Amino acid sequence: MSFDGIFTHLMVQELTETLVNGRVNKIHQPYDNEIILVIRANGSTHKLLLSAHPTYARVQLTQMTYQNPDTPPNFVMMLRKYLEGAILSSIQQIANDRVIHLIFHKRNELGDLENIVLVVELMGRHSTILLLNQQTGKILDAIKHIGSSQNTYRLLLPGATYLAPPPQQSVNPYTLTDLEAFDMLSTMQEVSAKSLQLAFQGLGKDSANELAYRLSKTPNARLQVWQDFKNDIQLPSKGFIYLIGKKEYFTPFDYQSLQEKADAVQSFTHLSELLDVFYHDKAERDRVKQQGSELIKKVENDLKRNESKLKKRERTLVESESAEELRQKGELLTTYQAQIERGLHAIELPNYYKENQLQKIALNPALSAVQNAQRYFQKYQKLRNAVKLIGTQIAETKQEILYLQSVLAQLEIAHPSEIQGIREELIAGGYIKQSKKKLQKRATKSKPTTFFSTDHTEILVGKNNLENDQLTMKIAKKTDYWLHTKNIPGSHVIVRSANPSEETLLEAAELAAYYSKYRHSAQVPVDCVQVKYIRKPNGAKPGFVIYENQKTYFVTPHEETILAKKSEQSFPK
Repeated sequence: MSFDGIFTHLMVQELTETLVNGRVNKIHQPYDNEIILVIRANGSTHKLLLSAHPTYARVQLTQMTYQNPDTPPNFVMMLRKYLEGAILSSIQQIANDRVIHLIFHKRNELGDLENIVLVVELMGRHSTILLLNQQTGKILDAIKHIGSSQNTYRLLLPGATYLAPPPQQSVNPYTLTDLEAFDMLSTMQEVSAKSLQLAFQGLGKDSANELAYRLSKTPNARLQVWQDFKNDIQLPSKGFIYLIGKKEYFTPFDYQSLQEKADAVQSFTHLSELLDVFYHDKAERDRVKQQGSELIKKVENDLKRNESKLKKRERTLVESESAEELRQKGELLTTYQAQIERGLHAIELPNYYKENQLQKIALNPALSAVQNAQRYFQKYQKLRNAVKLIGTQIAETKQEILYLQSVLAQLEIAHPSEIQGIREELIAGGYIKQSKKKLQKRATKSKPTTFFSTDHTEILVGKNNLENDQLTMKIAKKTDYWLHTKNIPGSHVIVRSANPSEETLLEAAELAAYYSKYRHSAQVPVDCVQVKYIRKPNGAKPGFVIYENQKTYFVTPHEETILAKKSEQSFPK
């Protein structure tokens, strides 16, 4: 479901109850399209997320963690100037549209009370957030600057007069009387989701489908159906997520049209809680993709180059098996040179290496017999020399491919705050160059993520290959237990115990499976061995080790059980 007018209305209700009269303590802009307002209200501190993401635009309270950039963007600096310490006096939805006004009051430098409006427009790729002086109607700043070349209807630039989005030519269902609604529904030629969307303001596709579904079930009781629907869209909501096939839908109340088709249903006590669950993985992957796109592209290109190199070297190895045949042809041409005339394209000669069987030999007609023989000897020598190196080169290329695959797997499962650690690893390995702008300020060295098993045994998980090496070869004791997915790129997992229970080892195996390329698979093989049986070969890539005496578990990772084991202190701040 999209964040439509109905969901916006109910979210504004929820936020009003929680945040109004609260004071803004901090403001952050962790990503290009997202703002976090830390508001102290009703004795608690809340994080209000305002997102103008083209796909995941929304407004909600959140428990998700964010990492702020080293240099605050200009927009957040403007927000801090006007809103830090301000009181949130009201939250308003404009008509039943996806436009929210957060109205703050604060005294300026002269001591005068100012009303500042933070406008959030949730309109897909046109979503935006802007700061507005309520008295003058002038835009102070916007998260996206839109000029006349991009939008002929209005400007979204500092100093421009704010012009609201074009109004919808439809009726607000919240201001409609029952009689007016009944008249509209009764005179419709066809009661379909499309006609309902055209008639009623703020109905997204799923909401329109729900109303159409209810009306189709009892076509002779349209007024009662409308009254029940209007009651649902006005009451404080809990929220639901429906899984239908492989697709998820979220709604602010129970949608009968989805309930009947759902494979699974999850309910929530608050809409913000629902959105945290719904967007957790989707938004995280998108942020990782944005922040790590340069790294992903570089690693993918290196991986393709090494896979191509491996094919060529394996082909050379196959060709090297024919080296002896090349030597024999050269010897035969030398032996029978007197019988070979210049200008021939091929000749058959008795091969004394194979009981004088006739051997067909291709010739260059422009060369003499001796010159042709020398060409065969040269090819033979070249292949002989290649054989001496090719085995080592193939092994090195395979190791390089495994390493690059492991980095890609880490990028796929990384939290946005972990991207910098992977970047540092690639810089250290010479895969990418250190930016001159970042030479002076290095990222804080990351630490393994901490978990605790059911019996409170500590379990550590590496988040990149440098961290994996540090964890396994330096941090872990020889008596600790090490786990890793079998022949699958993933994180190193250490159980900090010399005698862990079987339950703890299974839980650690589930962690290893979850933090691997096959995190969404069932029956993932995970090797478990004591650290004393692990060693790192000289010159091996980061994260690469060899081991023996392992035991293999087959586990299916479940995200909810993984997160339940995570130590609070291990979350990025």
